[in-house]
Amino acid sequence: MPDIVLETERLVLRTIGEGDAETQFRVLNTPAVMRHLGGPLELADIEAKHAKTMQLHAREGFSFLFGIEKASGDLIGHCGLKRVDSENAKNPGDMEIGWLVREDRWRQGFAREMVEAVLEWAFTRHAAPHVVALTSEANVPSLSLMERIGMRRRMDLDFDDPRFPPEDNPTILYSLSHGEWRNRA
Repeated sequence: MPDIVLETERLVLRTIGEGDAETQFRVLNTPAVMRHLGGPLELADIEAKHAKTMQLHAREGFSFLFGIEKASGDLIGHCGLKRVDSENAKNPGDMEIGWLVREDRWRQGFAREMVEAVLEWAFTRHAAPHVVALTSEANVPSLSLMERIGMRRRMDLDFDDPRFPPEDNPTILYSLSHGEWRNRA
């Protein structure tokens, strides 16, 4: 049974559990949502990612979480933490935040709501010295959110990721230190 890890005004963020891959496949795995993540995945690939997520959570106490809207009970996206593990990354092992939101909930503040909760989780419960986020220049909505929450571009950590097409390379990196996060308010 999934555990509720975080709660925001409109959402509960819960662990990903057995059987959630089908829901993600149906709700979040669309061409528009997955556009800058290499495109829609096969169900087996989502199941493999979920297995890694559950192992990470059991081992380190953090992972990606499903964002469930309180009012409707609907899955609206996911957000969470993992270790940087991209093949050519210059900062392997750093704590990485990532997110996505289903298309019919875009531009309603859900991504920022999840990101803010997960950043607090990273810095207060997991003592992260800094958190990074990875994207591409083409992913303007994610870049804009990274900048709005105070993350700084780290050009020295950009790299080419063979998992993504040319239009989503290079992978660019933004970072937020614990001190920068604490001093934002």
